[in-house]
Amino acid sequence: MVLPSRISRFSSQAIRRTPKILTPAVLRTVTPRVATAPSGLNSLDVFARYNVGVQSRQASSGDGSVEITVRDALNQAMEEEMHANEKVFILGEEVAQYNGAYKVTRGLLDKFGEKRVIDSPITESGFAGLCVGAALAGLHPVCEFMTFNFAMQAIDQIINSAAKTHYMSGGIQPCNVTFRGPNGFASGVGAQHSQDYTAWYGSIPGLKVVSPWSAEDAKGLLKAAIRDPNPVVVLENELMYGQTFKLSAEAQKDDFVIPIGKAKIEREGKDVTMVSISRTVGQCMAAAEKLAKAGIDVEVINLRSIKPLDQETLLKSVKKTNRLVTVDSGYPAFGFGAEMAALVMEHAFDHLDAPVERVTGAEVPTPYAAGLEEMSFPTEDIIFKAAKKVCYQD
Repeated sequence: MVLPSRISRFSSQAIRRTPKILTPAVLRTVTPRVATAPSGLNSLDVFARYNVGVQSRQASSGDGSVEITVRDALNQAMEEEMHANEKVFILGEEVAQYNGAYKVTRGLLDKFGEKRVIDSPITESGFAGLCVGAALAGLHPVCEFMTFNFAMQAIDQIINSAAKTHYMSGGIQPCNVTFRGPNGFASGVGAQHSQDYTAWYGSIPGLKVVSPWSAEDAKGLLKAAIRDPNPVVVLENELMYGQTFKLSAEAQKDDFVIPIGKAKIEREGKDVTMVSISRTVGQCMAAAEKLAKAGIDVEVINLRSIKPLDQETLLKSVKKTNRLVTVDSGYPAFGFGAEMAALVMEHAFDHLDAPVERVTGAEVPTPYAAGLEEMSFPTEDIIFKAAKKVCYQD
């Protein structure tokens, strides 16, 4: 079976399975996947190093930092907002008695009681609609989907009820509801549970859409989403929940938020700009370390916010490096990378020294078979080759 390639010349590359739990100990046992990659530091060790958050965070001093998982950062965000505002409550499948399908809501039922942490029936359209109604009545619900694949059952409530109400009411009726849950690649769960909805929600007027990578991203963006008077979609990633990052002293404060619509430069460089979101940011960081050994200095942008989009940071970087590689796990057609390429073409075309290169998921429903699944999503090796291509070193 031949899968449509994200980058046609890489379609024949064999991709080794990435461990579900990406701990440093596990990563060091995996062989690097590109035989021609620069020798020295193992790229997967680099990926592990960046996943424990050794780089500084925006507006962070680095003093007094603590290590925390993305899961616990999300939990802290909800707990702090529930303490600060009695209008905030959580509703979703297994969020209370079971502490959440991925334990993100662990302990919140004991702290806030069953009136504010509520288990729902298995009916996404029902509980999403209830959350929208509660928001219209003045409450601030956090609606958890076990996965955004299941949110397809509630697309009418999200798009037609939540996203459009403020506009259709002439700006009179806000709809402060936060939709959150895992999105995108999830190992070994098949075509109906591994879809990336970034482009779907990012195309809808009236929605704000964020997609965190680090623990600090997760905490700051979720708190901002809960406080925002508009409906906000928070696209997390299942494989990132257990990843550990450093949380700065600033981010440990109850009033810490990350403004929606502001990207972060995770790594500065002068030769190539890489723009990415969510889990693939870590892959870009790993690829950037390997590329540095090959003499290519990469600037990595963690976009964080899909809508509104930080065009200023993206365009400023491209005008400096004159090259762009986009990386995400969604489908290539009408996707994240296509939008980034269009923006650069419209506003910075004269600064490009090479065509924009996209690294995406494959144009195929995610296979269940492990070998085929592995070929369906970006890897550090493919990102490495894409960056060399825009530098005419392929």
